Amino acid sequence: MMRAVKRIGRWATYAVLLAMLALLVPDAEHRQPQFELLKVETAEAVDAGSSVLWLLALGSDARPGEPVLGSRSDAIQLIGINTKTGASTVIGIPRDSYVDIPGHGRDKINAAMVFGGPQLTAQTVANMMGIQPDYVFVTSFRGLMHMAASIGGIRVRVRWDVTTPVSHYQPGMRHLDALEVLDFARIRHGLPGGDFDRSLDQSSLLRGGLRELLDRVRHQGGYESAMYSFMRNVETDLSPAQLYRLGRAVLQAKPGLVRQCVVPGGTGYVGAASVVFPDIGAARSLAVKVRKDATLNGPCF
Repeated sequence: MMRAVKRIGRWATYAVLLAMLALLVPDAEHRQPQFELLKVETAEAVDAGSSVLWLLALGSDARPGEPVLGSRSDAIQLIGINTKTGASTVIGIPRDSYVDIPGHGRDKINAAMVFGGPQLTAQTVANMMGIQPDYVFVTSFRGLMHMAASIGGIRVRVRWDVTTPVSHYQPGMRHLDALEVLDFARIRHGLPGGDFDRSLDQSSLLRGGLRELLDRVRHQGGYESAMYSFMRNVETDLSPAQLYRLGRAVLQAKPGLVRQCVVPGGTGYVGAASVVFPDIGAARSLAVKVRKDATLNGPCF
């Protein structure tokens, strides 16, 4: 039993690292994978000569019995990694951003998953930001909790004093367990910036989790074994060789060189729906700064 638990821990750790902590760890006891890894249809696959990798991480808000890939995206994070320097930029996109969705008019960006799954969401993000993701990852609430549990929780900086039915979050560095990680990633009410602050908190979880995962992988080893298990538990259109190269590329990320940004904007209503009106000009200006090398020098905007 203990050996089985250790094996599960190894592949869970690698799976999340491969997804740049994109909320993507499957449940080892659930035979149907809880996450999907896809190459974006208009992008090129990563190769040995690639120095910049762009990943789109999506957290589905599917409830039990609902399709993970056909539900709204609760978290949307565009992650760039410079595999030569280890620098990374994480760009949070508020889930209620009111944007053009190809073929469906204007709507909240999280509806793109409902209309056309991960590929349409990637296309929508590319049109909005001016950065083409290379790969897209999707997982569920349950997947996030398993990820957090597999690494013993995540240490993150809490910026606001907020109380939820799960916990009381006070400003400062705090270690969150699996349930708190899920809860913290979804908090919006009580945050001064609402959807914007929630998106920043989600990227903070990615950064904190990456630090934990890299430390464990580098000290415990087992890359090949974890890779084998990962390939058995992920639905993907990548070949084993592509998965291996992608994993090695993501391993170059350095937590200390991660920069976090959230697309700015204002809030309002479209009909009775509360929405975010993103500043597309600011988003594309940021894209110009980071598109080629995933490195941000100076302020986000």
